[in-house]
Amino acid sequence: MLKSLEAIHHYRQGSQELLESRFWLKVIVQAEEQIVNLERVESLQELNYRNPVLDYVERSLLLLEKLPVSFWIKELVEEVLIWSETAKGGTSRQRLIWQEEGINCFVHNIGSAQLYRLYAGGTEADADSDRQRIVHRLIETHGLIGQQIRGEVPPSVNRPLSSMVEEQLLTREELVRLLEALNHCIIGAVSPELWQLVQDEVQELIAVIASGEAYTPLPMKERLRRMRSGPIHRGEDFAREWSRIEQEGFNPGTLEHLHNMTFWYVESALQTFSLEQFLKIMMLAAGSEQGVNLSHISFEAVMNSIYYDYKGVKKINVYKKRIIEKYLSELTWSVLAAGKVTAANPHLTHRIYAKSYLPDTVFFDFQFSPAAEKLIEFCIEAEKSALYERAVLLLFDLFELRRDAFDRFHNEDSYLSQMNDTADYKAVILEHITGTKVLDIGPGGGVLLDLIEERMPDARPVGIDISSNVIEALQQRKQREGRRWEVLQGDALNLRDFVEPGTVDTVVFSSILHELYSYVPFNGRKFNHEILSAALRSAFEVLAEGGAIIIRDGIMTEPESLQRRVRFLETDGLSRLERYARDFAGRRIVYERIGDNEVLLPVNDAMEFLYTYTWGEEAYIHEVQEQFGYFTPAQYAAFIEKTLGEGARIEVFRHYLQAGYTEALQGRVVIMDEDGLQVPLPDSTCFIVIRKAAVGGTNSGAL
Repeated sequence: MLKSLEAIHHYRQGSQELLESRFWLKVIVQAEEQIVNLERVESLQELNYRNPVLDYVERSLLLLEKLPVSFWIKELVEEVLIWSETAKGGTSRQRLIWQEEGINCFVHNIGSAQLYRLYAGGTEADADSDRQRIVHRLIETHGLIGQQIRGEVPPSVNRPLSSMVEEQLLTREELVRLLEALNHCIIGAVSPELWQLVQDEVQELIAVIASGEAYTPLPMKERLRRMRSGPIHRGEDFAREWSRIEQEGFNPGTLEHLHNMTFWYVESALQTFSLEQFLKIMMLAAGSEQGVNLSHISFEAVMNSIYYDYKGVKKINVYKKRIIEKYLSELTWSVLAAGKVTAANPHLTHRIYAKSYLPDTVFFDFQFSPAAEKLIEFCIEAEKSALYERAVLLLFDLFELRRDAFDRFHNEDSYLSQMNDTADYKAVILEHITGTKVLDIGPGGGVLLDLIEERMPDARPVGIDISSNVIEALQQRKQREGRRWEVLQGDALNLRDFVEPGTVDTVVFSSILHELYSYVPFNGRKFNHEILSAALRSAFEVLAEGGAIIIRDGIMTEPESLQRRVRFLETDGLSRLERYARDFAGRRIVYERIGDNEVLLPVNDAMEFLYTYTWGEEAYIHEVQEQFGYFTPAQYAAFIEKTLGEGARIEVFRHYLQAGYTEALQGRVVIMDEDGLQVPLPDSTCFIVIRKAAVGGTNSGAL
C-alpha cells in the first residue's frame, strides 16, 4: 500500500499522532470550510459530516496504486497528489496567515504549489533538487489539462509542463508517461466514467504539450463553447443560439480580450443558465479587467449561492436563478458593451471585487439585499407549508415577477416529467386537430408536440409558453432528440405578437385555461373570467378560416345546487378539508359538519376539494392555488358564444370523469347523495372544439 494511503487509513481509524509529521494530511483534515466544486456533489448536507477533499485525494491515490507504472513515476505522482489539494485545507486562522504571506488560497493549484515549496521539508540541498522542481511544477499545473479541455484555461497555462523538457528535467517520453498517469488519477478520481469519456482527448493534448506546440491561442468562441459542454450534452444548439444572439446585437469581439484569462468554477456556477444569459454574465465579468496583470476570474461565490438542499438532494436555488434571469433580461447588448449597467431593482445587483493580497484575481457574484436573502430563505423553509404561496408572492412583488412565467419553483423537474406522462388523454386531441399549423399553448414537457409530430407527419406543431425554463428545457430536448417541432416563448393572451393572424389551423388549450384563471391577475384580480375571454379572443384572432380551438379543461356540475355528503375514511381527512377551506382563494368553500368524519357540501365545492385531496400532501401547496372547474356546461357554452360571437361554432362539447380519480380516492372517502346513498363522482373534465366560420358564414374543414 502507498505510504500516503496508509497514513489516511490510520487517520480514519482514529490515529492523530501522524498528522504532525505529514503537513499535507494535517491541513486537509483541519479544513473548517469546505472548498469543493459542487458540480458533482449529490447532497450539500453530506458536506457537514464528510471531508470531500480528503475523499478525493484518497480516491486518486487508490487509482494510482493500481496503475501499472514504474516505481519512480508512482513515487512522483503520489507526492503531487497529496500536496495538490492543500490550498483547500487549513483552519480559518491558518488560511488568513497564508493569505498574508502571499499564498493564493483561491487559485488552488498555485496556492498548493506555494505551500509545497514552503512546507515540503527535506534538507537544504534538496530544496532545489530536480525532483522537487518537477513535483512543484506538476502541482502548479494540477488539473489544467482537464480545464483546458473544458475551455476554462488558455493553452498557454500548460507551458511550464513542456518547459521541463527544454530544461532537461525530463525527456519527452518521461513527461508523457508521467502526465498520463497523473491525469488518469486526477480525472478518474472525479469520475471513472469521465476518465473514459476524455481519455483519448487527454492523451492527444499530452502529446502536443510534450512536443512544445501547445500554445496557439484558442478563439474565445471555442473556449466558451467548451464551457457549455453540460448544456450542449443536454441538447443546447450552441451554433444556432450563438447566431441568433449575434443577430440580436451581441458582439463576440467584446469578449475576445478575455482569451488569456482563467475562469474558475464557471461551468458549475453557470451551466443551468441559457447561452444568452451565460454570455451576458461573461460580459458583466469582462468589465472586471483592471490591468494587464489580471489572470483569473472566479465564479466560486455564484456556485456556492446557487445551490441548496431539498430533501437531502442538491438543487438549484431556482428562486435566485429566476431573479437573476430577470435581471439579465433587462440588460441590452448595447448597454453591456458600453459598460453602463445600473441595477433596476435595489434588491439585486452584480458585484466584481478583488482582494488586496491577490492582485491577479477578481471575484464575480450576484448580490441580493439582506431583505431579499431573508425572503428567499423564508421561501425555502416554507416549501412544505401553507405559508409557501404567501412567501413566493412576496418574492414576486419584490422583484416584479409574473406568476405564470416562474411557476412551480422547487419541483419544476418533476412537474415537467409528470406532464410527459399524460400521453393517453392527449392522444384524443389528435382526432380533432385540423390543418397543418398547430399551436400547443402551455406545452409542459412536450408530450402533445411529440404526438403530433409522430402521428401527423404533415403537421407543423409549435409550442408556446411564457415560462423561460419550460422553453429552455424543450429547446434542449428538441436538439437532443432531433425533433422537428418548434417552441416560442410568448404570452397566450397576445398570440398575434408571435404568430401572424389568420395563419394557424388549430390552437390547443390542454389543461391550461384553469391555470391562467387561477394564477394570472387580469384587470387587477385573479380568478377572473375576463382572462378566459382574452385567451379565447387571442387564439381566435390567429386562426385561419375553418380553423379550430380545442379546449380540454375542468368543468363544474349542474345544477350547482346539488349537494353531496363526503365521509372521510382517513383520520386527517376532515382537518385537511378545514385547511383547504381556509387556504383556497378561488371562491368560498361552504360545508356543514354532520358527523365526526362526515360533511355535507355543494357538489362543486366537494369536487374542487377532492381534486387537491387526490394528489396528496406533496402537491397540496400547488393544487390549492388552482381552481379546476370554473363553468358548468351551460355556462361554458354561453360564455363561448358571447366571447367569440357568430363567427364561432361549438362543434364538439362533451364532459366526463377523468380516469384515475375514482381509483385514487378508493378507501379514502365515500361519496353519497343527500339521502346517504353512495353515488359516483361527477364529471371533472370537458372537451370542446370550436370552429371558426369561413367568410360568408359557412364552416370549412368540419370533421
